[in-house]
Amino acid sequence: MKLFEYMGKELFDKYNIPVPKGGVAGTPEEAAKQAENLEEAVVKSQILSGKRGKAGGIKFVSGKEHARQAADELLGMELKGLKVEKVLVEEKLPIEKEFYLAITLDGTLKKPIILASVEGGMDIEDVPEEKMVRHPINTNLGVQPYLGKDIADRLGFSGNQAKQFAKILANLYQAFKELDAELMEINPLVLAADKLIAADAKVTIDDDALYRHKDLPKVEERTDAEKKAYALGLSYVELDGNIAIMANGAGITMATLDIIQHYGGAPANFLDAGGGAGVEATAKALEILLSTNPKAILINIFGGITRCDDVATAFITVKKQRKIPVPVVIRLVGTNEDKGVQILKDNGIEAFGTMDEAAKAAVQLATQ
Repeated sequence: MKLFEYMGKELFDKYNIPVPKGGVAGTPEEAAKQAENLEEAVVKSQILSGKRGKAGGIKFVSGKEHARQAADELLGMELKGLKVEKVLVEEKLPIEKEFYLAITLDGTLKKPIILASVEGGMDIEDVPEEKMVRHPINTNLGVQPYLGKDIADRLGFSGNQAKQFAKILANLYQAFKELDAELMEINPLVLAADKLIAADAKVTIDDDALYRHKDLPKVEERTDAEKKAYALGLSYVELDGNIAIMANGAGITMATLDIIQHYGGAPANFLDAGGGAGVEATAKALEILLSTNPKAILINIFGGITRCDDVATAFITVKKQRKIPVPVVIRLVGTNEDKGVQILKDNGIEAFGTMDEAAKAAVQLATQ
């Protein structure tokens, strides 16, 4: 379960990790009140997505009236497909330098790992490998002072700053361990007026451990489209691209996403229609894809339990019921393939025989 930034910072505060002064607001009036004692403030939209600054979800203001106005603009808006229901109003920090610090689980090593860098802020994934510090944690020892000092040295800290960093790292691991977290990330960890402060917070808790943490807030992570798909029993996750994908089976769906990226395209979602989905469920899945306004749709079916003629019939049903404003590329292979292809052909649609051809066509159509 992912937590909103303000929830993560409330946890940080409990574990004595310094965070900026401020608080969360659900109305412009609450935002103005939070900014009352702040000369310069930042108003940050609270959504479960990164890169909010680039998307216009963060505003810098002076005084409570400007904070009220900024909150009025942000609250209720849709940002990266998510509705902004709360904003975080906090002091604007006099940032001298930004760093990166996180603890997450390394699936290969099967243990927690510390990630740190002298370059923090946006686009952390683009930081060169040689500038990243990676250090697995021995869970029998935890984060001892010598380890904090060693990583502080590697990041260039000394004196009081090194002590601050070592304390933050130890407290971050304590929170990670006690809360059964999958990720505790501070990006950026900023140096401001000789103090290290967590300017952002990203916290993900292991879903399977939530029963041990009744005191944690419950966060609904699914978008409206994901909720509809879940109700239909479909595996669906929204992504950032513009080519909607429907396939049958997790493996073939992942492969379809990979081949779309291979040809330079960007998947808009992961939708596994599963095996044995009937005409009605398939038609509803198509409706979900259309609701995301993609540039093109790729349907990639390897018929087994799922019959190609059912998929073709579902597509034709939707096509007759509503206007489909984007090109649709269909690949059908497997059970009742001949019937499915014929149904499409009778309605003026040609099906592709290979995934490679279909993916290449979808990418070309999406870029026109």
